[in-house]
Amino acid sequence: MAQKPNTIAAFFKRFPDEETCLQHLFNVRFGQDFSCPKCERPSKWFRIKAERAYSCQWCGHHLHPTVGTPFEKTRTPLQLWFYAIFLFTTTRNGVAAKELERQLGVTYKTAWRMADLIRKHMADVDGDGILGGAGKVVEADETFIGGHKAGGQGGKGKTVVFGMLERGGHVVTEVVQNRRGDNLLPHVADHVAPGSEIHTDEHRGYVDLAFEGYQHRKVNHSAGEYTRGNVSVNSLEGFWAQLKRSIQGTHIHVSPKHLWKYAKEAEFRFNRRSRPETMLGDLLTTFGPLPQQSD
Repeated sequence: MAQKPNTIAAFFKRFPDEETCLQHLFNVRFGQDFSCPKCERPSKWFRIKAERAYSCQWCGHHLHPTVGTPFEKTRTPLQLWFYAIFLFTTTRNGVAAKELERQLGVTYKTAWRMADLIRKHMADVDGDGILGGAGKVVEADETFIGGHKAGGQGGKGKTVVFGMLERGGHVVTEVVQNRRGDNLLPHVADHVAPGSEIHTDEHRGYVDLAFEGYQHRKVNHSAGEYTRGNVSVNSLEGFWAQLKRSIQGTHIHVSPKHLWKYAKEAEFRFNRRSRPETMLGDLLTTFGPLPQQSD
């Protein structure tokens, strides 16, 4: 499914009932002629009505399409799960658990769990690739989120989120303990290719970048400098603004424990900003390695 249904009517036409949703999962994960893990023969698979499973024509081995997905062991109808994911892909600022509770007719506890698993799934599907490379610019910056003091460099309860954004490309975020270089630079090494040109502000945590195989350029925010030629972290600042609008406008407050998932949700959307029509398809067709299944 390359295109997302961009209206509610189109979504329900594509996924009109529970059976269609389960068949979709079976098709994208296995499909007819999938070799049975038990008898190792290409098989036709027959629907088992008593459970969310399909049976091998030869040995009767069961395949459960929801195993290894966010929908594993859930009693909530798959159609509601698919619709919740649709809602996540048709908003810029995320979906609150209260909104899922209202739209899906489930309990708040169920809605919160669904939203939490969807965010984790968005993080898994998006992944964290390598940014930059020779001739490419990567912006690096940190921001403070949460806490009891608006603005400023810190404040009680604030959490530090570190970001790296390839100019015109993808962003990667990491929640870190503090702004010290020994917390920031390992993430740069993990996610930014050597030889990249890295733009930062004047923060001292970046002073060793030049010794780590990067071309380091910086602007001095404390002196009111936000661009110097093409040197800036303005693209990443724009991403931070969108992340904060999502949290403050939709969720009001996010605990430090769960903040990484909200950052990854924003990351998933940002990295598909030029192809938003693929978001639903990515989330409903991309899952982890096929798990071992037993009858």
